[in-house]
Amino acid sequence: MNYQLYQSIHNLSGHSTILDDLMIFFTNYALVIYALCLLGIWFLGGNKSKRMGLYALGTGIIALAMNFVISKIYYEDRPFVTHHVHILIEHAPDASFPSDHATGAFAIAFALWARNRKIGVPMIILAIITGFSRVWVGVHYPFDVVGSIVVAAIVAFIICKLERFLNPIPDAIIKFYNSIFGRKSKNNYKKSL
Repeated sequence: MNYQLYQSIHNLSGHSTILDDLMIFFTNYALVIYALCLLGIWFLGGNKSKRMGLYALGTGIIALAMNFVISKIYYEDRPFVTHHVHILIEHAPDASFPSDHATGAFAIAFALWARNRKIGVPMIILAIITGFSRVWVGVHYPFDVVGSIVVAAIVAFIICKLERFLNPIPDAIIKFYNSIFGRKSKNNYKKSL
């Protein structure tokens, strides 16, 4: 079933140069877009936005660490290793499940959504496109992306539930940053949180 779904999506490629180029762009650069978004949140927002950005970054890192553990416990070859398929991008024949790109994208998107719907919704849409593009270009099965969504959702949920215990970590980072760049006094910092 996984391979049949893979074929139905991947077989859409190769018929339109525009669509193929679009999917290649998202598969290669979506995480760059997320990084730029987090930088924008950090530099353009106040302390509350900085905290949100740090949580999103931390959620992404922890979710990717979970992927590493999962790939050591359950290893699945990439579709182009097991099957004779034409892929649109070069890729190492490493573990396919779960997708690191999709996990990073969904983890950041879920973390942002939990704290700010206006930012989170477009980021979730971008994550969906990213996951779809990974199948389109031929480097992941659909269940790899579904697994990524599950990993990202679990990690984001746990971090949200533990947030009040974790708050001293991002608060210390923000305080350190503000002390170096002199953006806010201690009183203004406490008020903004």
